Amino acid sequence: MRNQAALHGTGATTAPGRILIADDDRAIRESLERLLGLEGHMVAAVPDGAAVLEAIGSSEVDLVVLDLMMPSVDGLTVCRLLRAEGNRVPILMLTARTETSDRVAGLDAGADDYLPKPFDPEELLARVRALLRRSRPGDGVQVPPVLQVADLRLDPAARRVWRADREVELSKTEFDLLELLMFNSGIVLDRTRIYEEIWGYDFGPDSKNLAVYISYLRRKVDGDDDVKLIQTVRGVGYTLREQ
Repeated sequence: MRNQAALHGTGATTAPGRILIADDDRAIRESLERLLGLEGHMVAAVPDGAAVLEAIGSSEVDLVVLDLMMPSVDGLTVCRLLRAEGNRVPILMLTARTETSDRVAGLDAGADDYLPKPFDPEELLARVRALLRRSRPGDGVQVPPVLQVADLRLDPAARRVWRADREVELSKTEFDLLELLMFNSGIVLDRTRIYEEIWGYDFGPDSKNLAVYISYLRRKVDGDDDVKLIQTVRGVGYTLREQ
């Protein structure tokens, strides 16, 4: 088993990543350590939220895989504390709860993605790869210009979004999803393409992951505005355009 010292290192790499696992279930911790270790990642595991905050305070971490329900300090509290401190480390939250409200609570607290238990190992690895990929800017990649649709503006370089004069706070996944929709403004994107572009993996027709993120984006971007920009095309997918 790899210990906390494995997280220490110099500089960010494209792969592998330095991953911190937090789960109070020893069997899950050890299985995740093996799974991610076999992918070449440097992995450390802790049993509760207090240990997460201690580990992140003394180590460089590229990604946190965080259980929702833990003793001492739970996953939601860990997310809120890290985000309040300005720490933007990507967080993949694991939860045994399947209610949409619990998933939204995790996103509200600052998680970038969530995965319900029990999870498919390949799906977890796909989500880990996607979060690591999006958190690392590519070398020599030209930054695209500011995108604008109606009064919605998105600055890819600064990773900031405004609706008129109101700045919109988004997680990494929310930002990437909105950027994809704005870049393809007026074009209907089917669910398969969105899953492939954002998560690098098509989770199939039964997954509610995309629907949750779309509803969350609508609440943040459209809110009470009279003009709703994020549109659902039934049976196909989503698009961003003026009505």
